[in-house]
Amino acid sequence: MKLYSVIFRRRFLLIITIISAVVASLIHFPELISLFDVYEAFSLFPGMRGLDVAFEIIFTFLSLLVLFAINTLVFRFDDKNVKIGIGHIAFSFVITWISSSCLGQFFVYLHEHFDIPAIDAMVHHYLHPLRDFIITSIVTGSCYIIHLVGRQQSIQLENEQLRAESLQNQYEALKSQMNPHMLFNSLNTLRSLVRESQDKAQEYIQELSRVLRYTLQGNEMHQVPLSGEMEFVNAYIFLQMMRYEDNLTFDIKVDKRLYDKQVPPMAVQLLIENAIKHNEISNRRPLTITIRNEKEAWLSVCNPIQPKITGESTTGVGLANLNKRYELLFQRQIVIETSDNVFCVKIPLL
Repeated sequence: MKLYSVIFRRRFLLIITIISAVVASLIHFPELISLFDVYEAFSLFPGMRGLDVAFEIIFTFLSLLVLFAINTLVFRFDDKNVKIGIGHIAFSFVITWISSSCLGQFFVYLHEHFDIPAIDAMVHHYLHPLRDFIITSIVTGSCYIIHLVGRQQSIQLENEQLRAESLQNQYEALKSQMNPHMLFNSLNTLRSLVRESQDKAQEYIQELSRVLRYTLQGNEMHQVPLSGEMEFVNAYIFLQMMRYEDNLTFDIKVDKRLYDKQVPPMAVQLLIENAIKHNEISNRRPLTITIRNEKEAWLSVCNPIQPKITGESTTGVGLANLNKRYELLFQRQIVIETSDNVFCVKIPLL
């Protein structure tokens, strides 16, 4: 926000400089037109020279900068954190009008005592009060509008930052729900293997360390290449096949040309874990999990529906979390399909 404040002040200075140059030229537009009047006898500004007009424009430009500076210093229009009310605007209008009149009298004093070029035509002097009013209105109005726009932009920026922080917090919360779920399942498997075979347990620990290493690295990233995800999936599959042996098989056909595509870390693993968790896997009913890419846009993980005999209820938290991650990070959604007794989940490849 400090950087935005600096940018806003620099932009404020640039805008008031441009406004001052444009207004100074437009205020003296009648005089500029009269310079090209061939009938000087009918001119509103007889005897006027180009140098006179130039000095009038330059002094008006400098006066506008001074008026903007007064408003900036007194009322802090360049500070987006300051609230400007009707009273501030009215007081600014009065101060600016008085200051504009004083600056006009100062220029007349310079012209009379130091022979500074200026327009001496009577009609020019009659126009001074009107021009002071126009200049005052422009200065006060411009300051308020610039301040209002900057304040609105600041509020929008703060809202975007809050939204981004909220999304990040939600995302971290979703990941924290997933990682313990996989870890607890792996430790339960390891406990069983330790009792059966020390060699298998040692090999399992090595693969488990690879899985956990990827899990920790994935916590620091929002998306990973499909190649890295599939390497992790292969290690995870090894752990599961150590547990289920021939009762669990995998049919994986993923085009390696898609390995540069991006997915959320542990997305494919979660789908495999979900299939293992909610289906019966036994000698009587072995389970085959199929992993395919569909063209270049989707990756599907499918399995036959084999409800466990225990009939434990499914909460759907894992899939809901994965879908929420896609929504928060990529504004996409996963697709869940059930047909011909086959359950499929499709995730977008980014």
